[in-house]
This record gives sequence, C-alpha cells and structure tokens, in this order.
Amino acid sequence: MNLKSLPNFLLTCLLLLVTSCSQNLVFKEYETVFQVGDQQEWAAKDLNDQYWEKHIALVPDGEVFWSRTKIDILKSPESLHPYGLHLQVYGEYEVFWDGVLIGKNGNPGQEAILDPEGKMWATFSIPTYLTEEGEHVLAIRSSLYYFPDHTGIEELKIDYYQDLLTDRVIESSYMHLFAGAFLIASIYFLFLFLSDKKEYTTLIFSISCFLFFTLILVEFMKTYIPIHYSLHVIRLRIISILMLGISFLIPFYFSMQFPFPKRKLLLTIYAGILLFFFLSRYVYELTANNMVFSMWLFSFGIVVFGVYKKMKGARLVLLTLLLSVPIGFVTPFNKSLFAGFSLILLGMFYLLSLRIKDQRLAYENSLVQSTRLRLELLKKNIQPHFLMNTLTSLIDWVEEAPKKGVLFIEALAKEFDLFNQIENQRLIPIAQEISLCRTHLEIMEYRKEINYSWQEENIDFDQKIPPGILHTLLENGITHSLPLEDNSILFKLVFESNSNYKCYTFLTFAASMRQEASYKKEGTGLKYIKARLTESYHEQWELTSEPVNHGWKNTIKIYS
Repeated sequence: MNLKSLPNFLLTCLLLLVTSCSQNLVFKEYETVFQVGDQQEWAAKDLNDQYWEKHIALVPDGEVFWSRTKIDILKSPESLHPYGLHLQVYGEYEVFWDGVLIGKNGNPGQEAILDPEGKMWATFSIPTYLTEEGEHVLAIRSSLYYFPDHTGIEELKIDYYQDLLTDRVIESSYMHLFAGAFLIASIYFLFLFLSDKKEYTTLIFSISCFLFFTLILVEFMKTYIPIHYSLHVIRLRIISILMLGISFLIPFYFSMQFPFPKRKLLLTIYAGILLFFFLSRYVYELTANNMVFSMWLFSFGIVVFGVYKKMKGARLVLLTLLLSVPIGFVTPFNKSLFAGFSLILLGMFYLLSLRIKDQRLAYENSLVQSTRLRLELLKKNIQPHFLMNTLTSLIDWVEEAPKKGVLFIEALAKEFDLFNQIENQRLIPIAQEISLCRTHLEIMEYRKEINYSWQEENIDFDQKIPPGILHTLLENGITHSLPLEDNSILFKLVFESNSNYKCYTFLTFAASMRQEASYKKEGTGLKYIKARLTESYHEQWELTSEPVNHGWKNTIKIYS
C-alpha cells in the first residue's frame, strides 16, 4: 500500500465502520428475571415468573440458576431462512426458546469437576416454527463458577441465522484490513525513526499505531478464536492496558507538536489521572469511557492552545477532535471507540506529514545552498583578483628564482587538481582535506612571503569530513591574521572524540587579528561551512569561533 493513499483508505474503512451499525431490528427485548435453583419446568413458555428476582448479586460455588427474558418477534422469518440468536453471556449454559432446547454452551452445574468448555460468544439457530410474530420466552440455565458476580446477558441479538454468522466475519475482515493499514504505518514510521533517532515524534506515532493495531486484533479475535468466559476478563484487561497506552501517548504526541507552559507537570498529573482510572474498581466500559474522555479532553486543551498560538496544523487536528464527538453519540461504544481513535490518529498522521515535509524542504534548501556556495567558493579561488595576485607573484619568482617559481607552479596546479577532485563530493577523507590545506599554505607562502606552518594532533585518518571546511577556516586565518615577530603564522588542527561527539579544533597562532569585527561577521566562507555541515549531519553539529590569547580558535563538534 502506498503510504500517501493511507489516509483515504482509513477514511473509507472509517465510513464503513460508522454506517455498518444501522440495521432493522426484528425483535423487542423485555426485562430479564432470575431464580437460583434448578427445575426443568422453568424453561416453559407459560411459566409464571412474576415473583422472580430482577437481579442476583452473587451465585457462589458454581450453583445453577435460571434467567428468563420475554421477547417479541416483530416480523416472522422468511421461508427457509430461520432466525438465529446471538448471545454474550458469562458462564456455561443451556438455551431454551419457548421451552425447547435450542443449544448448549458448556456444562452448567459441572464446572467444578470438568474442564472449562464453551465460549463467551455463541450463536444458535431457532426453529422457524418457534419464531412466528408475537411473544416468546428465552430461558437460560446457567452456572458461574469463575465469576459468580457477573450474572445476566451482556449482549442479545436476533436476526437471520446466516446473517449473524456472516456479518460478524465480514465486519472482522474490514477491521483487520483497517488494522493492517495501521501496522504498515507503524512499521514505516519505525524505520523512519531508526534513520533519525532524534525524531521522537515519529517513534511515538509508530508506537501509537502499533498499539491501535493490537487493540483491534484483541477486540475482534472473538470472531474466530473461541474464548471461554473465564478468560474474557483477562482479554478485557489487556484491552484496558492497550487503551491506557494509547490514551497517554496521543496527548503526549500533541504536546510535542504544540509545546505549552509547564508541559512536564501537566503530563505527570494527566498520567496520574489515567492510572487512577486504570487501578480503581474495575468495570470495563466505565474504565474505558473515563480514559477515552480524559484523553480527548486533554488533547482538546493542547490543540486549542496550538490554535491560539497559530501553530501549523492545529486547526485541522482540532476539526478531527470535534468530529469524533458526534460519532460517539450515534454509534455503539465499541465502534465509536475505534472510529474516534482513528480520526485522532489521522490528525496525528497529518501533523507528522507536515513535519516530514518541512524537514525535506529544509534539506533540499540546504543542498541548493550548498551547491550555490560551493560554486561561489570555487569562483573565489579562480576569480581575477586571486589569479592576478598569484600570477604577479609567480612572475617575480620565475624572474628572481626560477627553481622556486617551478615549485610555485606545481603547488598551484596541485591545489586546483585537489579542488577538482573534491568539490562535488559530500564527504572526503581527512587526509585529503589536510593535503589541500598544506598545498594552499605553500602557495600563500610564495605570495605573501610569510612563513606559514601546519601542525596536527591526534588526527584519526579513518575519519571523513565535508570538503573544503578546514580549507575555508585556513583561508580566513590567512586573510585576517598578522604574522608573529619572526614573520611566521602557525595553524594547528586538534582532533578528539568520545561516544557523544567528534570535535575538530582549528587554532591560529598569530600576533593579532585584522579587523576582528569583520572576522566575526558571517561571510561566504562561514555560510559555506554551515551549509556543508547541515547537508551531511542535518542539525547534529555545532560551530564556534572566538578570539584567544594566541590568535583565533574555531571548533567544529559533530554529534553521534
């Protein structure tokens, strides 16, 4: 999947998710009543259950109990298309419809002596002759050995039996495609982070997408993996842990994109609120609602601050947050949860795409600037002023000392040859850069008749640097320096490194600096150095220039 088409795909799936909840009901459900005990006649349709209890707080030791629910069938089924009954019920149970056993899910009353059997979600076919339009009774004979306080029917649905089976599979298929899109995004942005480990927003978005992918899998695994009710609470706890992670990471991500005052303090308080909801008395839907509402409210506050400060992308993200609100009112909780999270993650994706675009444009601009400055630097070395001064000096040397004049010509040719080799490269060996500096000093010694010398300390000749940056510092030192009393100027290059950075220190030993203020002013040379460093190391470098007692000190730090 092309990552650029990912938002369109996610929006299509989101639309299907929201619209899939509308359906025509064929039944009406009344209040469920309960009775502890075990009598087979309690399954009968015409049993008088007016004295049965409306709630049972606890059924200990796996004792059998019954529940009865009156149901009106609003429309008789079509011929050869029986209705089905879909149930989500804690416990192992037998299902009776109008006194007729239509299905069994486990071994009610025998859970203590038998292995767990049955599943949390079960679908049963109802005989056609029992689903005529009118009143009917659903009776369930149950036992709750593992969670005796979870009595009652969690979910009840009646529809055509074939539709009950296929609709859940189709819905799960769409949701797994939906999850796959977030998995692709998670992997892509993880590799993007690994290529630049300082972009933590990319990592947070990748983790958020992966947690959302896992949340969808855990939620919809019930369609194809039988889950006994004893394991269902564990599944809900896993879902809550995933939601805890997502509910924290989303506002944390927005806080990095839209920085605000006292960020660490407010995030710490928010994390404490989420943990309070997570660790308090566990009721899945209440816990989930509290965490989702806290996430939305905190994110909303951050994004509103971004809009107030006119930060880039804040308005569109605010729109996605506001759109997630009506979805929560018109769709069931499990669907509004995924739809709302999806919209918010799309907003996060938009912010990240803006950031990546800005970085790409900045990098392209640095390449353009580097190319322009490289041409200017080359032009500077072959400009008429430089050539005229050099040729004038060369004529004098050829007339007065022909042998030295030849050496002068050879040094000049060597410098131009080195420039020709390196000016189009991004990084060159440090030895090649030092050779260029030494050659330039030979030329300038002939031209200015000053004794220039070069020293090195702790140089690692396996290192590479952008071409011309030391040469540019050398030119600046020559241009702005006055010689010592013995008519000499010394240049020294010192290298040091550790696990965090590599450092080049370029020292100029001279009597004084000419026009020190103009030396500090950023000219073509320093612009070239900065452009080259940005091209090769992005923002992971530092350049400082300062006067010292012996002359001038330039420091280039390249961070790991």
